[in-house]
Amino acid sequence: MKKAILSLAAVLCLSTSVWAVDETMNPLITSMPSLSIAPDARAAGMGDLGVATQSDYNAQFWNPAKYAYGTSKGAITASYTPWLRKLVSDIDLAYLAGFYNFGDLAGGIGASFTYFSMGDVTLTDANGNLTPTTVRPNEWALDLSYYRKLHEYVSMAVAVRFMYSDLNNGINQSTSGSAQEMHPAWTMAADISLYYRQPIDLPMGTSHFALGFSLKNLGGKMTYDKVTQNFIPASMNIGASYELPFDKFNSLTFNVEANKLLVPSRKSKYAVDDNGNPLSGQQLTDWYSELSSAKGWFQSFADAPGGAKEEFNEVRWGVGLEYSYNKQFFARAGYSYENYYKGNRNYVTLGAGFHLSIVSLDFAYCIGLAASNPLDQTMRFTLGFDLAGIKDLVDNKKNK
Repeated sequence: MKKAILSLAAVLCLSTSVWAVDETMNPLITSMPSLSIAPDARAAGMGDLGVATQSDYNAQFWNPAKYAYGTSKGAITASYTPWLRKLVSDIDLAYLAGFYNFGDLAGGIGASFTYFSMGDVTLTDANGNLTPTTVRPNEWALDLSYYRKLHEYVSMAVAVRFMYSDLNNGINQSTSGSAQEMHPAWTMAADISLYYRQPIDLPMGTSHFALGFSLKNLGGKMTYDKVTQNFIPASMNIGASYELPFDKFNSLTFNVEANKLLVPSRKSKYAVDDNGNPLSGQQLTDWYSELSSAKGWFQSFADAPGGAKEEFNEVRWGVGLEYSYNKQFFARAGYSYENYYKGNRNYVTLGAGFHLSIVSLDFAYCIGLAASNPLDQTMRFTLGFDLAGIKDLVDNKKNK
């Protein structure tokens, strides 16, 4: 059974990293990697970025502080992603999000629910023999945020999140603490985010310059065997956005974003014994498991054995463009880059969107650039509803 669960962990790693076997590889691996997947089609169409883009219905995942500058009183959205379809046919990511704005002074609240299903898996015993047990591993997270404007151009948000990962549907839920058993894992985390949006008057119209910053998934570690502790995908995200209007109806927005996992490297320069020799095997596993979350966040900036160059290589970059016609039709393109030795997630994305007063529909498509990239041909779909628009429609029907 343990062997089967390790295979599931490998699938999870493929969800967010793609690499070949190489002694120089040193990717950052976490529990619940599904929380690093861009869930909505708008962000996915622009290279998987969203911390500084214009406010939309799915800001809860990227930067809830953006909700303070939205044009809607409230909205709900649903997103669906058939994941890793080049490898398997039954891994899916579902995402629900929504928000409600009480006003500039009172702020507002946002919430989201993420569910990641890894399909049907038949367990094996210690000898690799199939058992009659089939499980459907899954992960899910539920979060709630509060946001408000601090200034005409600045807003802030905080969020709390409950995270749950069950790799074998609750089998072996005893409390013996044996490393040979697997158990559902859970933890709590928090986000802190800031958003700055400055209007700039131009002869052709008003442009907007925006900066976004977020610290995500700052929380405890997770354990699947009640022995080994695993880091969750804590991250720091920094981005910038500039909307350039051409006339009253047409505009083009440029976006750039950097993402750094606040997760220490397993091949860390600090993982040494009293004589300065690198730890390996069980000693390395024990050292990594005993490292606290907070210490790991700070250590992640300076622990790579390759020094500053390798630390820089741990930063994932994204650039994206969004063309808008009358704020109703959108065409998008983006590029996401990750260093070869840190995961090699390199791909181009394309997307489109249609937004009306009540409903919005977005679509995104991924084109992998790395050889045999399982993310290639990944599609995402997002459907959104404006609550204020629905209310106005209902009120108009009542008045007729």
